[in-house]
Amino acid sequence: MITNTNQIFAAVQSASRQLALLGDETINRILNAVADAAIEQTPFILAENAKDLARMEESNPKYDRLKLTEERLRSIAADTRSVATLPTPLGRVLKESVRPNGMKLTKISVPFGVIGIIYEARPNVSFDVFSLCLKSGNACVLKGGSDADSSNRAIVSVIHQVLKQFNVDTHIVELLPPDREATTALLNAIGWVDLIIPRGSSSLINFVRANAKIPVIETGAGICHTYFDEYGDVNKGAAIIHNAKTRRVSVCNSLDCTIIHEKRLNDLPTLCQKLSQNEVVIYADPQAYQALEGHYPAHLLLHATPESFGTEFLDYKMAVKTVKSVEDALGHIQEHGSKHSECIVTEDTSHARLFTQIVDAACVYTNVSTAFTDGAQFGLGAEIGISTQKLHARGPMGLEEITSYKWIIEGDGQTRQ
Repeated sequence: MITNTNQIFAAVQSASRQLALLGDETINRILNAVADAAIEQTPFILAENAKDLARMEESNPKYDRLKLTEERLRSIAADTRSVATLPTPLGRVLKESVRPNGMKLTKISVPFGVIGIIYEARPNVSFDVFSLCLKSGNACVLKGGSDADSSNRAIVSVIHQVLKQFNVDTHIVELLPPDREATTALLNAIGWVDLIIPRGSSSLINFVRANAKIPVIETGAGICHTYFDEYGDVNKGAAIIHNAKTRRVSVCNSLDCTIIHEKRLNDLPTLCQKLSQNEVVIYADPQAYQALEGHYPAHLLLHATPESFGTEFLDYKMAVKTVKSVEDALGHIQEHGSKHSECIVTEDTSHARLFTQIVDAACVYTNVSTAFTDGAQFGLGAEIGISTQKLHARGPMGLEEITSYKWIIEGDGQTRQ
């Protein structure tokens, strides 16, 4: 067993070269076998996951992300099989031309090589990253948090069992120890790791950005807004707000702040009515508080503070902000958003067009819940994260987003003067 991190990195890099020799048919068979193994090994995976859950309070916002169930494992297996059905992202001709001297240039898609993923209490990431990296020809180094270490080790052991059945080097996916020293080693793995992708809280992402010595693609925290416009439909708005807030509060695309036009404050109780069924705590500004008082459970209605806005709650909590215009809503999002997912509910096409043009975010919705910011929902099979930056990739990162390209130049003895 290799324990030295540099030896691990060297083994992963060596294994990554083997991936180039695997055909897409073999890769798809491996992915389907991993999906089968996830189902067959459900009792083992859940038993190890239970060890992690036992060390965390259920009130912790990370608890839901940490928790695996039979249903979630079935969904993970379905996503893995979905990745297998997608066309390979490798070897695509992105551009080709012939220069006046007869030299032929072809730009083709290729893997990054070795991708490092640093993530917190999200054991599903272990499956998602492996499936996407395998399909795109990348080896991966996983650095999970201590909260999910038993779960991650169980998952990687299941994957390794399948790889052995196919006589594939198991080093194409490696899980580092959960300690800080391993994180430091990964962030400094110059020459071994080609790309780092952090998944987790804003503090984790900021730490990786500040300390990594190799390229980073940020999958930023989600501070998501839904703006209910002067011309919004109440039924649509109520459904969208409830779904975006309560479908799964621990994910990055969940709703954190509802912005409402002041002319529609009378509709705010209707927009928030179903939230009380989920015990959602609302932090309302003065106008919104007045509109909700007496119409929303008093123990769930609190006055907003400056800290209520620009906060990723990851919990059954939501802020409400009142604005005078769509321009004011845009200003609030610009100040407090995280460039993740933003929504407008409106029947006015000019307002919708202005919102989508001005909002600086990876995903901008009109009359659709932000809960759809997800690789599988976008038809990408699964995702390696939601990129909130603008270099290389933005939004759900699927197969194409974890490839690079190279130029192939062919000639017949041309030399340059």
